[in-house]
Amino acid sequence: MFSAANDSTFILILTGAITLAYFATRRMFGHDPREPPLAPQSIPIIGHMLGLSRSKFNYYVDLSQQTGFPIFTMSLPGQKMYVVTKPDLIQTVQKQHKILAFPPIEAKFASTVCGTSAEAQAILNKNVNGDEGDFGLSMESYAAMRAGLKPGSEIDDMNRIMIQEIAKSLDLLQPAKGESRKVSMYEWLRDAITTATTRSVYGPMNPYDDKAIADAFWEFESGLMSILVGFLPSIIARKPIAARNKVAKAFEAYYKAGGVEKASALARYRYQVEIDHNVPLEDIARYEVGGSIAVLVNTAPAAFWSLVLLYSHPGLLDDIRKEIDACTETFTENGSTIKTLDITSLKESCPLLLSSYQEVLRYYSMGTSVREVMEDTYLDQWLLKKGAMLQMPSRIIHQDAGLWGSSVADFNPRRFLPEEKQNRPRDVCFRAFGGGKTLCPGRHFATNEILAVVALFVARLDMKPVGGHWKLPTTANTNVAAVVMEPDNDVDVEITTRKGFEEVKWDISLNKSDKIFAMVTEDSGEAL
Repeated sequence: MFSAANDSTFILILTGAITLAYFATRRMFGHDPREPPLAPQSIPIIGHMLGLSRSKFNYYVDLSQQTGFPIFTMSLPGQKMYVVTKPDLIQTVQKQHKILAFPPIEAKFASTVCGTSAEAQAILNKNVNGDEGDFGLSMESYAAMRAGLKPGSEIDDMNRIMIQEIAKSLDLLQPAKGESRKVSMYEWLRDAITTATTRSVYGPMNPYDDKAIADAFWEFESGLMSILVGFLPSIIARKPIAARNKVAKAFEAYYKAGGVEKASALARYRYQVEIDHNVPLEDIARYEVGGSIAVLVNTAPAAFWSLVLLYSHPGLLDDIRKEIDACTETFTENGSTIKTLDITSLKESCPLLLSSYQEVLRYYSMGTSVREVMEDTYLDQWLLKKGAMLQMPSRIIHQDAGLWGSSVADFNPRRFLPEEKQNRPRDVCFRAFGGGKTLCPGRHFATNEILAVVALFVARLDMKPVGGHWKLPTTANTNVAAVVMEPDNDVDVEITTRKGFEEVKWDISLNKSDKIFAMVTEDSGEAL
């Protein structure tokens, strides 16, 4: 009798488990015919995961080209994903920013990546999506960033500091007359840009002036995926977590010493919002480590690809040098030749430089705009289910031959010249900075910095690969937080001073930068 009771209990438990598993699987992998069509996968349940692990950001492009759908569904273990592939549908998504929302995703990402306390997470989650109005830490932090980075006097202050730091780095890089210097290009750029950017943002007490802190940040950045996965973090993510903690402690000391009082408007505004919402200082420091990802991670690779392609693409360097040289003025002072260059003039007088930069972003950007479906809703004719994620990978749009033509897979530095406008798609098809409510607020500062680095380098230095020929690195190991692909290996180059410029001294300046280089639809009202 006891045995029979055990058998009955076992059968009851087994039946319940099977029933729960059925409904859980149906919820996870079930597909309503009103939803976007399912993308095929080679192996049920795990096929997409394998595809993403093998092809990474190119997997979305492969699926888009394979299906031809304007939107499709990917069923992943534990998560349903919708992927939008057409610009018109992306514009519709961006208009539904409350139902198809980004802030709740960013809050979860920030809490995991930054390792903040439960108290800080609770503060961030209050009115996280702005459903009750434009208040709360989430909403006010967005406003603070936009205020600190909009074209005007405050971003000009940052730009001027950044430009002078870049000029100093180039002074140190430039070899003496008749000599050469060998450097690893990406490493040099990353160090120079880290210094210039963080000094312009954090001021004279910049924590990243300590090389150990800068190195710790990049250790943390390289291990982001292991932190995000969250599996046995004390073991799997031990090194990046330790590095994150080291940078956070440096920021905590920075705030306690009053460093932010001498910092940029951006840093002050962000800090004040967190103070106003009673975020503990330890968590403010941790959030700032995460904020450094947005400030630092994408500028160096964009500058790297710009310089490598400018120097390796036949004839391009000479044409761009002519543009930059035309923007410089030369005079003699106490027997010395001085060349002056106003960085603002680049955006008005160097169309090929600007076109090349924009093409680099089209060619090498792989960012994905992500949204959470907050309630069951329709996007055009398709049902989107609450709790699903929606992605808009820029690379799908940027690699669509139907939009960009048969040369879509080629790097064409003249693609974005004004006279080529009829041969390229509408501005909404350029997605390197995202779009809509989550359009990158730092796009103007990043553009100024990259143009400054590239223009000053090109004007002053010659460069050739140490091995004798240019070989572009692969990008398979690009970090999960990156928007611009990172090189898998560095390029060793030999630097010499440009012939005829050996005795030249440089004076770099920046006038008001209210005239911007408009690359996205949202900037068209502010364009030149």
